[in-house]
Amino acid sequence: MGILSSMTGKAGASGFGSASTAEQVTDGVDASHLTVVITGGASGIGLETSRVFALRGIHVIIAARNTEAASKAMKTIMENNPAARIDVLKLDLSSLKSVRAFADQFNSMKFPLNILINNAGVMFCPFQLSKDGVEMQFATNHLGHFLLTNLLLDNMKATAKSTGIEGRIVNLSSYAHHVTYPKGIEFDKINDEKKYSDKMAYGQSKLANILHAKELSRRLKEEGANITVNSVHPGMIMTNLFRHSFVLMKLIQVATYLLWKNVPQGAATTCYVGLNPQLRGVTGKYFADCNVAKTSKLARSDELAKQLWDFSEELTKSAQ
Repeated sequence: MGILSSMTGKAGASGFGSASTAEQVTDGVDASHLTVVITGGASGIGLETSRVFALRGIHVIIAARNTEAASKAMKTIMENNPAARIDVLKLDLSSLKSVRAFADQFNSMKFPLNILINNAGVMFCPFQLSKDGVEMQFATNHLGHFLLTNLLLDNMKATAKSTGIEGRIVNLSSYAHHVTYPKGIEFDKINDEKKYSDKMAYGQSKLANILHAKELSRRLKEEGANITVNSVHPGMIMTNLFRHSFVLMKLIQVATYLLWKNVPQGAATTCYVGLNPQLRGVTGKYFADCNVAKTSKLARSDELAKQLWDFSEELTKSAQ
């Protein structure tokens, strides 16, 4: 789409652009027969995604670390939409034990699963290791979602097969995937505190989101599964994701104010890719401003995507 289009809100080939809102890109869609899991669906653009999906009739499962805050978010949505169908389940993506517990609980409830929105994340946090001994941004933004997706995949395949309705998986990435370590993913130095850069570690995790979607898309296509997998850049939105670098981001916001979105605009690309019928059959792509966008060279590497998959499998197995 380009910087000019992002600044002006000019629509692209999809008919939507940076100024489009989540409600606009899903207007007229009746999704009352669908179920979605949204990680981090209780705040920021995740909350707006939950609200709009519920508005379109979807049964929304908010997967959140803070279930009290998520329950309040659910109550707020239902005050304005009494017909909304929402459940809250606990999920801490930085803990693989919590991811497995969530998947066990969700699958035991016998809900179908049509859409998975891997939305939750952390950004620019100081160096720390997760409960499983993995650098926190990589653990939360990528590894937790990698395991979660794998554990919910059989449900999604069964749902798509029994209903004939295409399943969709959406990974929230970022333009920040361009700003990462020279090799893209520092497989042998993931936990090296001396080499740690909070900005590059974030970019590394966002690159991993794209590579995960790319490789999973390839595998599902090869298998003939009726599920698409895409990644999105929501745009620049001032949410609590910036809590570790608020002053810096406010300065950047002042300098680049024409590029920033409000929350309804920030959730638009997620909702478009997750629900709009225009994208039936579209998989393995990266979207920004509700249109297909170009990724970095590293994000287009089949070899790096496969290497990341194998690395992630090993990490999740070793944490059992």
